[in-house]
Amino acid sequence: MSNNESASMDVEVTPEQKKAEERRILVEDISRNVKFLERGIAASEIHYIHRALRVVSALRKRLQPDVLGEVITTYLAAANQQVVSDCLKSILESLGQHAGAAVASAKVCEPEVAMYFGLLAQLLLLDGNEYERGAHVSHVLVAMVSSTQRRTLDPVASRVFFYYSRFFEVVDRLSDARSSLLNALQTATLASMRETKAMLLTLLLRNYMHYKLYDQAERLAAKTSFPPDAPNNLLARYLYYMGRIEAIQLNYSQAQLHLLEATRKAPLNATTAGFQQTVHKVCVIVDLLMGNIPERSLFRIPILKKPLQPYFELTQAVRVGDLSQFQEVVHRYQDKFLQDQVLILVQRLRHNVIKAGIRSISVAYSRISLRDICLKLHLDSEEDAEYIVAKAIRDGVIDATIDHEKGFVKSAEIHNVYATSDPQHAFDKRITFCLNLYNESVKSMRYPGGDHRKELAYADEAIKREREFAQELENEDFDDDVDGDAMDEDL
Repeated sequence: MSNNESASMDVEVTPEQKKAEERRILVEDISRNVKFLERGIAASEIHYIHRALRVVSALRKRLQPDVLGEVITTYLAAANQQVVSDCLKSILESLGQHAGAAVASAKVCEPEVAMYFGLLAQLLLLDGNEYERGAHVSHVLVAMVSSTQRRTLDPVASRVFFYYSRFFEVVDRLSDARSSLLNALQTATLASMRETKAMLLTLLLRNYMHYKLYDQAERLAAKTSFPPDAPNNLLARYLYYMGRIEAIQLNYSQAQLHLLEATRKAPLNATTAGFQQTVHKVCVIVDLLMGNIPERSLFRIPILKKPLQPYFELTQAVRVGDLSQFQEVVHRYQDKFLQDQVLILVQRLRHNVIKAGIRSISVAYSRISLRDICLKLHLDSEEDAEYIVAKAIRDGVIDATIDHEKGFVKSAEIHNVYATSDPQHAFDKRITFCLNLYNESVKSMRYPGGDHRKELAYADEAIKREREFAQELENEDFDDDVDGDAMDEDL
């Protein structure tokens, strides 16, 4: 046996050693994140807490109940508040762990650290399908947030509320969490917990929309204000929910603005593919309801091509104005539209299909009989065709006149679009978007704290003293020169 082979056999790691090494690394990672939390609490700096929360998704894959219980036990003796101690004991109980002999520690277990342990416990229970235990420990965490109102608790509390609502949604009892979320929203507003307030607003809108309570969702949005400095992911979700609510309430212009801004807030990559697909499904239908035709390049984006295939066929039917093709597409993909919760919006497109058909007929024919319109649009009677054309003229879809006695429609001459105010409105819309984007960019910039102002004050005082000293030196030199001139004169 060679020396290299014997050395390789000596360093071979057994499964027990590998498992012990994984436990040690996991404990070190959790302890490192706790140190970031403690540093953020001591300095009142939120970015340290965000740094600890940023690695939670990677830590989630390696979590073990016994390891988390071991770490929590070490902090149990350091809990100097009864609410924190009760919270840690509830977390251990939900994980099926028992509190061992607590070792006295000089450190103090802050509420943020206990909330962080609760967040990790929520992830473990959610991944292990322990929904009842997860709901129980979430209740305890929510109660601690209500009793402990601290600014540094804001980032952790927002994520705790997300999984609190998620547990109830999985077991189809989302209405049971509504009262707690409303009370927490009032608490977060009074305590200026902006990230938690943004999360609670999105959760409540989702809660109302789950039960199709669109009027209550609209009243909630009207009586509250979304924090302007909320994270982009929460803002994108809020804009999506508002877009859906506005679309259901027939406010298509506002719905289009909200949905477009939601797509711009979220990056277009594999991570956000699900969100982008969901938003674009509603956005395409809202564009069609407004009389616009989405660009074909939208349906060619790789992550959107397959999910938007039914909506692409729907767009083709609306663009052509073929009512029979539209009804065939709706019948074929009815289950898909029902699953995406957009069937009620799709059914409204029937009038848009007819309007598109009338518009294409008006462009192609300067004069056409109502009978031919009835045949082309597959309508039931000429009276229906006359009513639909009259409504299209009133809505400004076409510029034409109806001769009721002779039974035909005469289209007016096509005007130059550049002689109208349409280009001005288009430029105004683009300029408004650019100005809003600039204002949001300025608001989202991070500025240094006020500590440097003391140094600037000291520097200003030093500069002032140097100037005074230089001025005194100049005055002394001037006095010396004057005295020397006087002596010369005397001589």
